[in-house]
Amino acid sequence: MYEWDFSLLWTYKSVLLLGIGYTLLFTAICVAGGLAVGLVVGLGRLSGNPWVTAPLRAFVEVFRCTPVLVQLVWFYYALPVLTGIEMSAPMAAGICLSLYGGAFYSEIIRGGIISIDPGQTEAGQAIGMTRFQVMRRIILPQAFKRMVPPLMSQSIMQLKNTSLLSVLAVPDLLYQGQVIAHETYRPLEVYTFIAVAYFIILLPATMWAKRIEQNHTQAKEA
Repeated sequence: MYEWDFSLLWTYKSVLLLGIGYTLLFTAICVAGGLAVGLVVGLGRLSGNPWVTAPLRAFVEVFRCTPVLVQLVWFYYALPVLTGIEMSAPMAAGICLSLYGGAFYSEIIRGGIISIDPGQTEAGQAIGMTRFQVMRRIILPQAFKRMVPPLMSQSIMQLKNTSLLSVLAVPDLLYQGQVIAHETYRPLEVYTFIAVAYFIILLPATMWAKRIEQNHTQAKEA
């Protein structure tokens, strides 16, 4: 019979809190970076110039069709060899997850924009608006409402992906848990706590995303 003892975790509370802090910080950085990349790539893919759209499409497919764990390892170990630029593990992880998320965000943004009736673009241009003005004043405000639910879901996935940072020894929650488990030989208690911690962090975000999606569906039906 295994005797559970969660009291030992109290001894490592500062380490666990540091890991949670790193996890949330990397999530915020990667979501912000991913949205910036996704906006540029998503808008770029709407261009009619194949010299613009072809490399952007290749970028999206490369990041969507390869495992994020492989990408993290490649960015940390292979990219410095190719570029000659040394990167710390947190920097490599932040860049990789931002680009990975950006590939998915770009498709969400592009899909939201093309879902708007093209007649609205024609109407805006008919009254003298430039293409940029039509996009900023007419298309994006409407498209953003449709983008919010999938953007929220992808951001939640970004938080889950931060658990992979431990392979690069980035001191996120999972990495700190691994260190504690090796020191205490109590992996069951440690990983149970980590699972509960992720659940507590993700549940409110998941419920919020679901509520936004329901509100959007109701508004669309009305």
